Amino acid sequence: MPRAVVDRELLGCPISGGSAMAAIDTALSLKERLVARRCFFLGAPFDLMSRSTVLRLLEDNPPERSFRYVVTPNVDYVVRMSRDAELRRYVAGAWLSLCDSRPIRTLARLMSIRLPLVTGSDLTADLFRSVVSAGDAVTIVAANEEVVVRMRSAYPQLTFHAIVPPYGVRSNPEALQACVEFVAQARSRFVFLAIGSPQSDMIAHQLSCHPHATGLGLNVGAGLEFLVGTKRRAPIWMQRSGLEWAHRLLRDPKRLWRRYVFSVIPLAKLFSHELLGRSARHG
Repeated sequence: MPRAVVDRELLGCPISGGSAMAAIDTALSLKERLVARRCFFLGAPFDLMSRSTVLRLLEDNPPERSFRYVVTPNVDYVVRMSRDAELRRYVAGAWLSLCDSRPIRTLARLMSIRLPLVTGSDLTADLFRSVVSAGDAVTIVAANEEVVVRMRSAYPQLTFHAIVPPYGVRSNPEALQACVEFVAQARSRFVFLAIGSPQSDMIAHQLSCHPHATGLGLNVGAGLEFLVGTKRRAPIWMQRSGLEWAHRLLRDPKRLWRRYVFSVIPLAKLFSHELLGRSARHG
């Protein structure tokens, strides 16, 4: 069996007799992964690419290519990965996995790992600023209608295909499948999945297994809301000093306090395992 087909099976993608082109695309993707430098830290994969390199790769991605996607793990994401096998599988299926956390980057530096910071919010802004061109088709899976209205108003030169799934799509197989089919039929150059994790990850993974889905998906969290102003991002000085999490907590304490408080100890445990593992390898 070809290596590409084997890898699609490992990722949970169904294989059919008509999947030759998808298998070729998967093989090419694997080749690109081997060329890129990838490391595993705190149990998560991270591609060691600068923001400019990532942007160039996204710009060069052929629109007609079989669907593939980008994830941007932060602290909450990494902690959930450590206890969620399904989420680990979704991340394993991503074309690129980029660090979206200054605390994670700081911990990596303590172990002499230089982890580039490429946040989903910055990447979203970069794409709309310098890559997405007039006439391009863009699909968004949005958290609410206001985001859709503001995106269409801010970028009238683009063709938007938008869907706002109902709340709780994670446990609603019909709604989840409706999102997958909507994106697959739109066949846009870029797909922005902005309904949070793991919902966005589930949709992205199913699209990567869909025989007709094309384009490039980005799981960007609140990236679209920051872009159009329905949510305010932290001031630059807070972003640069690693305090963006504090800004988000102050603006939405009811929703976020549990996430941040209960991530501290698991993150410390993951880091201690990294230290012990390194000591064992060099002992």
